[in-house]
Amino acid sequence: MNGAELLLRTAAVNGIDICFANAGTTEIPFVAALDGQPGIRAVLGLFEGVCTGAADGYGRMLGRPAMALLHLGPGFANGIACLHNARRANTPVVNIIGEHASWHRDADPPLNMDIASLAGTVSGWKRTSRGARGLSRDMAAVIGAAMTGKIASLIVPIDYQWSDCRNVTVVRAVPDFKPFDAVLIEEAARVLKGNKRTAMILGGRALRHEGLMAAKRIKAATGCGLLANSFPGYMDRGGPLPAVARIPYFPEPAMELMDGYDAFVIAGAHDPVTFFGYHGIPGRLIRKDRKKVVVATEDHDPIEVLEHLAGLFAVAHVPAGPGVNNAPGLSVPVGPLTPEAVSLTIAALQPEGAVVVDEGLTTSFPYYPASHGLASHCYMTIAGGAIGYGMPCSVGAAFAAPERPVINIQADGSAMYTVQALWTMAREGLNVTTLLCNNGGYHIIDVELERAGLKSPGKSARGLVDINGPVIDWVMLSRGLGVPAVKVEDTGGLAREMKKAITEPGPHLIEMIVKNP
Repeated sequence: MNGAELLLRTAAVNGIDICFANAGTTEIPFVAALDGQPGIRAVLGLFEGVCTGAADGYGRMLGRPAMALLHLGPGFANGIACLHNARRANTPVVNIIGEHASWHRDADPPLNMDIASLAGTVSGWKRTSRGARGLSRDMAAVIGAAMTGKIASLIVPIDYQWSDCRNVTVVRAVPDFKPFDAVLIEEAARVLKGNKRTAMILGGRALRHEGLMAAKRIKAATGCGLLANSFPGYMDRGGPLPAVARIPYFPEPAMELMDGYDAFVIAGAHDPVTFFGYHGIPGRLIRKDRKKVVVATEDHDPIEVLEHLAGLFAVAHVPAGPGVNNAPGLSVPVGPLTPEAVSLTIAALQPEGAVVVDEGLTTSFPYYPASHGLASHCYMTIAGGAIGYGMPCSVGAAFAAPERPVINIQADGSAMYTVQALWTMAREGLNVTTLLCNNGGYHIIDVELERAGLKSPGKSARGLVDINGPVIDWVMLSRGLGVPAVKVEDTGGLAREMKKAITEPGPHLIEMIVKNP
């Protein structure tokens, strides 16, 4: 058994069952060893951002890590934007990064780079292997770190991958959540009971079914509001689950929402801030005169924390029933494809159990409130704001839940960042319906230009927003990458093609010509 085989055997023993890969020379031993480890599925991405984004989607769905195999520093750099989103989503991801032979780095070959420093920008844990016989320990450590909701990166020189590792014991990973603080949770209970206008801000694992059901009990006992950051990484929704309000993206409505509460309890979420710094607007959305208790950070298990907190109140159980803002019987609107019409059509037609990956940006802003109270589904967003995550994330989600339809609401400008993901969908026959929002430009920049007072930008500024010259033929592009595609221009066409795409096996792309208001 060589080092690469030892790495893979350790990965399989510790629950890794898929590897999204774009390998090079420094990963050749690892690639060869994959044939001898049938428990780990190897999936090719034509761009490293597809690999890391797919690992993100897989980890978000299942709450356990997938593996991304990347080639040296430049390969990791190509995947770093999607890893940024994964970090903000608290997604468990294991990166294996090939490195030059330990004895060759001092020669400063052309692909040499300080990989560890680069990995540190997005990794909650990182290590460079120092010897072949420690590879199982290293792999178990990287998996254990990832299990707590971190990006964990292991850099492995190629000579260690080829080295003889017979008679090395395979090590098991241990997730390393910090124990919760019972005194702090008791303080949170007093805050929730002692203030009239309170809210819990939920994030990470707290937005999974178990966490939300505990939050529902707390809400029943205290009347607190339930909030999530503007772009949650993963959220279970519908059925018996309570509705959770997303803190708005734009600062003015976000501040108005937050000013409606006197005290906050934060469990697994980021302290809410404005997405950008705007002149005259404070960056932090919770005012300094408001009480705030953080009961669970990214180092804790927020589900465990919420269940303990719920146990401090008299309400031990809330009868099953529809969430707040139940919206049964939605119908497809008639007319052109405005953002509201697109969102209402999707909400009306999405089946129970759907996985909704939202990177529709300005087109899909109305989707979230329109879809409150629908049948059970899950919802993922662009947690870190780095565009191009939607298609790769859908790839990972489809592998994680092959029995569930994946619906990717996808902005056109963002889609060009990782369009190679369509090829992986076609090659693997993934059940992904991509709803391509074609509004001919980076419309969010239009909005921000207007907010900055530039209502009539000049030719140069407009040239950095419009992407219609030349027009991107999405139907031809998608078909060229192996995914059947059609173009629709009204809600009737969208409804017809969406029903077809969801019921037929394999991937589909529907280009929607969206009219901005």
